[in-house]
Amino acid sequence: MTRPEPEDTHWLARPETIRLLWRGGSVVLGLLVLADFLVPGYSSFTIDGTFGFYAWYGFATCVAMVFAAKALGLVVKRKDTYYDD
Repeated sequence: MTRPEPEDTHWLARPETIRLLWRGGSVVLGLLVLADFLVPGYSSFTIDGTFGFYAWYGFATCVAMVFAAKALGLVVKRKDTYYDD
């Protein structure tokens, strides 16, 4: 059972607004990838001339940053008892 949302919830915190933003963002990103057909590209290397290169490269870079942050967290985190006497 979900709890009812209070009436004074900020518009960006409402589930229907979040759903709308996800859908709108996905449509915009899809249109930008499809625009790759219309805009002539000038590639310096072979790989950056492939279809949707900037989309999949950006996604792969984001995933790599998440994994790097997780690994860094394992290295630099402190024990749970750090502030105990």
